[in-house]
Amino acid sequence: MRRRTAPLLICLPALFSLALAPASSDGKIGDTLSLTGSSGDEKLDVTLVKVVDPARAKDSYSQPDSGNRLVAVQFRLKNTGSDVYSDAPSNGASIIDQDNQRFDTTSTLTTAGADFPAHVIIRPGNTALGYLSFEVPDNSRVGTVQFSMNSGYSDDIGEWTVSPTPPGPAVHQETARLP
Repeated sequence: MRRRTAPLLICLPALFSLALAPASSDGKIGDTLSLTGSSGDEKLDVTLVKVVDPARAKDSYSQPDSGNRLVAVQFRLKNTGSDVYSDAPSNGASIIDQDNQRFDTTSTLTTAGADFPAHVIIRPGNTALGYLSFEVPDNSRVGTVQFSMNSGYSDDIGEWTVSPTPPGPAVHQETARLP
């Protein structure tokens, strides 16, 4: 009897530490990841719907800097918690390239589709859909898209892998099948 309980007692501390570790979710374009916020019952099902690379600016005044291009990322946010989700999604999103360089959102609007407003309020059970834009160097390949609630302060980070594409101006779009 002692032999059977000893391995269980050895494993319990390891299981306890895993339960307390910050969660991180991994997916690919089209996958929905369940994320939790920093307080209350803040929960979102976040879907990375589409990546448009390169994306075109909506007007001639909003062009990326020389040597850079725009990338537009479409997210669907569904509030699955019991608290209202009120946040600026652009603050919690970033993309990471093949050299592990991180890029935050830009305020440049693109022709990819409807952009997320600066601030969203999503009631429980409701959904919001929109694009966030990023400016990246022409020679960067987007490898990962990340999203975190509470303007990026939540420890629960959704991470999606983007298919590797060669750097440069070639058009690259990936679309998820919508339910």
